[in-house]
Amino acid sequence: MNFRLLTPIYCAALTVAGPAAATPSSPTAAVNELLNADRQFSSSAAGINIVDGIAAMLAPDAISPTPTGTFARGKDEIVALLRANPSNATATAEWAPVRGGISADGQQGFTYGFQIIHDAGKADRRAKYLAYWVKRPEGWRVFGYKRAGSPPGSVSTAVRAPALPPVMIPVRPSDTLQQKYADDLAARESAFSGRAQEVGLRHAFIEFGSSDAMNFAGGSDFTFGNVNIGNGFTPETTSPVRWAADEAVKVASTGDLGITFGFIRPNDPTQGAPFPFFTVGRRDRTSDRWLYVAE
Repeated sequence: MNFRLLTPIYCAALTVAGPAAATPSSPTAAVNELLNADRQFSSSAAGINIVDGIAAMLAPDAISPTPTGTFARGKDEIVALLRANPSNATATAEWAPVRGGISADGQQGFTYGFQIIHDAGKADRRAKYLAYWVKRPEGWRVFGYKRAGSPPGSVSTAVRAPALPPVMIPVRPSDTLQQKYADDLAARESAFSGRAQEVGLRHAFIEFGSSDAMNFAGGSDFTFGNVNIGNGFTPETTSPVRWAADEAVKVASTGDLGITFGFIRPNDPTQGAPFPFFTVGRRDRTSDRWLYVAE
């Protein structure tokens, strides 16, 4: 098994300031608004140390996996995590997304791309990131973010085709309906884990992923496509781990985009401790099955 695809990653939540705009009239306009917000955050972070930059922009209810195998919940906990690394007090960062996706109501989305970290007297470092965004009255805020080092090597920084809904749909103001969508996504995550017990991780990751899915993997670049992601695991008849969305689930009101937070647990407790994950799920219509699109 290739545990590089499941290794926990140091994470933090990010955001972009600015007033919330009206819901865009087309899927392309909506995702471009989100991508531009991500780029704006990078521009505004120039000259600001990583801790202060993130602290100024965190969503109050952000959730972030930690390197110690837990979740930091809320701005204060995430900031404390960042301050625990002394180099964050002087380092700065800039980044650019290579892909984005948007929900049909234009209120949630995701971006991922590459980050360059500058620290005086040291060589620049490259990292990869995945951000899940929610639109608040004050503008886009990142609800979850994870980053991992990107070792020296070839990567593609070309912007990829976005993940778009067929049409934009007005926000559906129904807590009951939104809870149903969240329950559906959580159940799908559990079914994914259950299927892995039956056929192994390779086949389960192919079956439950979209053809345009992204996985962090362990190399310089991301791994793209459910088949390539699945083939990163060695063939097995069952999975040595199981997981569930047992920490939190957040879903757009239109039920087509959401994020799950939970723990991956070895089936044999002697093989290691649980560690956190989050996964972005997507579907074109609520009648479709959820598939992971970024993790």
